[in-house]
Amino acid sequence: MSPNCDSATEGPDPFESSSDEVDLTSSPTHSTDTSARDQQGDLPTTADPSGVSNQGTRMHDDIDVGDENNTDTPKLIRAPSICSSSSQTRPLTNQTPAEPVLEIPGGSRGWPEPINTTLTPALFVQLHGGAVRRLEDDERPLQILNEYLINLGFEDAWRVQEEGMNPEIGSLIRFYFGKPRCVGGSERVQLSGVYNVRKGKLALPVNRWSKRQVTLSGTCLIVSSVKHAHTGKMHILPLIGGKVEEVRRHSHCLALSSAGPQSQTYYISYNSYTEHLRWHRTASKIASQRVNSVDMSCCSLEELPAQLFYSQDLTHLNLKNNFMSPHKGIPALTRFCKLRSLSLSNNALTEFPLALCDISSLTELNLSGNRLSSLPAEAGTMHNLQTLLLDGNSLSSLPVELGSLEGLTYLGLSFNSFNCVPPVVEKLKGMERLCLAGNQLSVLDMAGLQWLPSRHIDLRLNQLLTVTVGDSEHLTHIVQLDLRDTGLQELDVRALCRLEQLRCDRNTLLVLRVSGHSLKSLHAAHNGTNTFVQPVPENLTVLDLSWNKLKFVPDWVCESSRLEVLDISHNSVTELPIWLLSSGSLRKLLAGWNEVCRLAERLERSQLEVLDLQHNYLTELPHNLFIKAQSLRYLNVSANKLENLPAASLSEDSSSSLEELYVTNNSLSDKCVPLLTGHGQLRVLHLAYNQLQIFPASKLARLEQLEELDLSGNRLRAVPTTILNCQRMHTLSAHSNCINTFPEVLQLPEIKCVDLSCNELAEVTLPETLPPKLQELDLTGNPRLTLNHKSLELLKVDPSPSAPCVSESHGAPAVWSHGYTEASGVKNKLCVAALALDSFCGIREALYGVFDGDKNVEVPYLLQCTMGDVLAEELHRGQKQEDYMTNTFLTMQRKLGTAGQRMGGSAALCHIRHDPVAPGEHGGCFTLKAANVGRCRAVLCRDGKAMQLSTVHTVKEQAEYQRVRQHNAIITEDNKVSGVTDSTRIMGYSFLCPSVTPRPDVSTVTLTPQDEFFLLGSRGLWDMLSPSEAVEAVRNVPDALAAAKKLVTLAQSYGCSDSLSAVVVQLNITEDCCCFCEPPPPPPSPGLGAHTSTHSYSAGVDGGIPLPPASSGNVSELSSEFSTSEMSSEVGSTASSEEPPPQAEPLTSHLNLSGRASVRRPACGGGSFQRQFSGALSDNGLDSEDEEPIAGVFSNGSRVEVEADIHCLQRHDCPAAQTHSQPSTKTPPAVALQHEPSPPPSSSLSPTPVPPASPCLSGEARSGTLGRRARANGSVACQGRNQDLIEEAADAPVRRQGGYFNAPAQPDPDDQLIIPPELEEEVRQIIQHEGKDFLMVLQT
Repeated sequence: MSPNCDSATEGPDPFESSSDEVDLTSSPTHSTDTSARDQQGDLPTTADPSGVSNQGTRMHDDIDVGDENNTDTPKLIRAPSICSSSSQTRPLTNQTPAEPVLEIPGGSRGWPEPINTTLTPALFVQLHGGAVRRLEDDERPLQILNEYLINLGFEDAWRVQEEGMNPEIGSLIRFYFGKPRCVGGSERVQLSGVYNVRKGKLALPVNRWSKRQVTLSGTCLIVSSVKHAHTGKMHILPLIGGKVEEVRRHSHCLALSSAGPQSQTYYISYNSYTEHLRWHRTASKIASQRVNSVDMSCCSLEELPAQLFYSQDLTHLNLKNNFMSPHKGIPALTRFCKLRSLSLSNNALTEFPLALCDISSLTELNLSGNRLSSLPAEAGTMHNLQTLLLDGNSLSSLPVELGSLEGLTYLGLSFNSFNCVPPVVEKLKGMERLCLAGNQLSVLDMAGLQWLPSRHIDLRLNQLLTVTVGDSEHLTHIVQLDLRDTGLQELDVRALCRLEQLRCDRNTLLVLRVSGHSLKSLHAAHNGTNTFVQPVPENLTVLDLSWNKLKFVPDWVCESSRLEVLDISHNSVTELPIWLLSSGSLRKLLAGWNEVCRLAERLERSQLEVLDLQHNYLTELPHNLFIKAQSLRYLNVSANKLENLPAASLSEDSSSSLEELYVTNNSLSDKCVPLLTGHGQLRVLHLAYNQLQIFPASKLARLEQLEELDLSGNRLRAVPTTILNCQRMHTLSAHSNCINTFPEVLQLPEIKCVDLSCNELAEVTLPETLPPKLQELDLTGNPRLTLNHKSLELLKVDPSPSAPCVSESHGAPAVWSHGYTEASGVKNKLCVAALALDSFCGIREALYGVFDGDKNVEVPYLLQCTMGDVLAEELHRGQKQEDYMTNTFLTMQRKLGTAGQRMGGSAALCHIRHDPVAPGEHGGCFTLKAANVGRCRAVLCRDGKAMQLSTVHTVKEQAEYQRVRQHNAIITEDNKVSGVTDSTRIMGYSFLCPSVTPRPDVSTVTLTPQDEFFLLGSRGLWDMLSPSEAVEAVRNVPDALAAAKKLVTLAQSYGCSDSLSAVVVQLNITEDCCCFCEPPPPPPSPGLGAHTSTHSYSAGVDGGIPLPPASSGNVSELSSEFSTSEMSSEVGSTASSEEPPPQAEPLTSHLNLSGRASVRRPACGGGSFQRQFSGALSDNGLDSEDEEPIAGVFSNGSRVEVEADIHCLQRHDCPAAQTHSQPSTKTPPAVALQHEPSPPPSSSLSPTPVPPASPCLSGEARSGTLGRRARANGSVACQGRNQDLIEEAADAPVRRQGGYFNAPAQPDPDDQLIIPPELEEEVRQIIQHEGKDFLMVLQT
């Protein structure tokens, strides 16, 4: 058996399984027993004084008796007293329904037989922390485990066996003896406990508090006796439309009231705030519902819990992703006589449950994602059915009897095995929408469509070979047609004369003919089409012809009088008709990435609001553009050849409506600046990479509404002091200029991000206190920068110098150097991370990576912290192992832990290896191995041309599509697998495995002297820049930092609103560096032992107060489908199981020599730098949507990320050997520390050697950074000067016993220690003494 085969426990599942052990009892049955025992139940009425006197804690019953003829609401329901041993999930088998309460006459119709019996112990399997499935008798756990790992991507049989024995594999697949329970999952089925309960008004003294068994299940609150919970009366309180309120006079007390004129109220006092909060959240959600619905999806249910049947008025029930049986659990659904909507998708059903035909009230039925191969004839008896979803099954035909469903309006048959339109569909006269996407249709018979009553037809992802012509007179009913991804080369749908919407994106269309009589929306992007529409579509409002080969705008487009949105970007259009800019209806025009050379000199009045003309060859804009386009709010003319801008208005009194202006990468000079003052409403202004030398102070003073200003890449020597007039300014980017005076931007109240890197700053003038919202101050790349003691103390930057790099003494040539930058998106979340190790596992090895989490920050951070360790471990297995890069990605999948179950991210990794060659031999000694999954990519510049090293795998590839469909996954309309990701190979998202796998695309090239540099970029970068454009943009930029920043700045100006990351690695491969090279030492053992020190604080040489290691990050707020509680126990293999690392220090201290910073991992030098971009919860303690920071950690209430080069403090008197034994870290006197437990001593006693520094490094620059929320460009290493090691144990989250991990959590400001000035010396001595003791332990 696998070592991951565990016995079921009562406690929380360490892998956060969403399964529940619901020990079901016999369902309630009607009873006609009205004996005295019922009258003397545990909940007596006020007319039973003896009951009150005998039991003083009993609750009074004031429920009124209603109409005796109402047989739908029984008064008392009795069942066998069978219950679970768990109080959490123990079902109550007696019930009274919603008031008014009535008895059921003896002859009333009974319910079906009990649905549950005691389950015998069995084996269960759990995939990716999801639902727990019972294994069949013929299933073998080891076989299932091996098949899972093979589908994941492992090929070697020995490696499959080894991975299967690894305890960390439990986050992907796990086996149990007996069904496990999960507290979080059971709460979704029901909440239960014994609490003090009081009924009625609190002011009435007659009502007393009593101990009662209280259960919240379905949509009802159930109150019963504790002693006789299964034999006495039950009180049922329906909560739909009711109220849930907190009772302020009592601690942890809730008041739950039903709706209606006879509303009743129960007061429940809970034992703790946690219980109170859990019940409040769940009950409020139920009470706020407008419909009587219950969601029990992903609860591992095989049968229905008995308490669910107390919700008699249930109309909507969601049971998807369970394991309901057609013969065991589903028949009980017939008890819900008012059920209208039922979802049984993804329940592994192999046959249609006939019991569903008996639910006459059902109008919507979802059976998608099952294993149905046929439908029974009885399905035709469900006459009230309006929606039937059968997507993702194995159907190839439909029964004729289905034609009797006259009320059916929506039929979903996508991703089945139909090779033609089922004939029975012709009989469904009420059909509105027919979905046949992803089937095996090869012919689109237009004549056959005339017999279909459907108005909306979806035929996506069918390999259509031909389209036959039909008669337009009989095809007037079709209004929407979807033919995306069908492989068509020619399409003629003129017979559909009433067609309103046509989608034919992502085909290979050369000719498209459409009828324009009723056409309102046409989407034909990603084709090579010439489009003909006749007659002129007078009702057309939206037209998308982007990514085609158009050389001109079709004439029929010019005549469309109601066109509002036109997208003709990424074509070869050379001229734009004057009517486009002067149209009375056009609101949005996207014409970027074309070949337009000139526009009309003058325009008539225009209604344009959005105009995108970037990436053309424009030298000027119409002179009256802003005068005539009074509604224009957004203008992007970046990447043109503009030398000037048109005037904003005719007079200074009038003002335009322009809010966003992007003119990056043009040839604008100083004379254009005065013309900007007429745009009084301007909020965003990007003027990067032009030829500006001065920005007049008087002109900037008039742009008072400005919030974001980008002046990077110009020749500015100063930022005007009148920037103080821009009180709303939150982002200033002015890197790569000649600025020598620090601007007064820190006096702005809203400032968040200031980037003044790569300038000529000599000193920094700071205010007394930093702005409360400041989060990043980037001062890297200023070689003359000098910070005085006051500035260092205010910025919390460490002034201590470091010893020179070991490589300096060796005199080795610089073979490579890197620079990187990271930038958060418009929502202030940094969902990317970069990895840069110039010295990795040896003298002549390096590792670089970029990770993109799309909308999550956890996965990129975990990949950044761990992937280097994993790769080192793979290299340690064998130097000649060719598949080490593939195994690194596959191993990383389990290292992500629970974070990778519901979240994922793209990754690109580049590893440089050195293989010495003897003199006279041919071939290079450096090889570059690149691997990627998702949308992150790597590009090599060879002889000035872009050479792609990565491949993006999507469902557009036939092999990938077949693999996805083989595992029964569906592809949504946006071409995403199960609506999650458009990449079929990506890290994380293990719940989609094996449809989506982490197996990377790997390429290997031998580096030559013709190789200049290579780039790694996140998804947003490559969405905006092609590989050739990116290479051309930075080829002539000598500094790697400036090159990386330029790529990110260009992508932002071109329209990217996502997080961005770019790594630029400059190469200097020569013949001399390839020969006579000593073979590299064996790679160090991966993990924590490879680091020089794992003490949480490193004492300074001079007794300075040490700082926590400046590494790692925190896990951010969680996505809507992944709760915080699920993430709290263990997130990934790089997270600490103890107290989280001190990621979010308000300001970190690092030292900087001549050069720039590296990435966030420790270097072996004494002043190791780590780029401290926090992850998850370090965003000022805020969620991604928040804007205001939490006051607090320091007196200024801000958390600032500071990057700076400090050159006046260099010191060269430290021997190189000391850099490995006694790192020096010192802070200014007033500095905040966080308490962090020291890592296990065993991790620090590893005998593995520390790899020597890279030969290309000398005088390394290091900087300290912390936090990031606004657009923040990160620090990079100086060209040819950087030195790094894999994450240190005290910085990176440490491994927890058992192989699973906890993610770093948000540091609590209350846990931080502020050292008062009078105690500084004493604390310094104490910490220094502790540091010496720790070093003595290391030496022994």
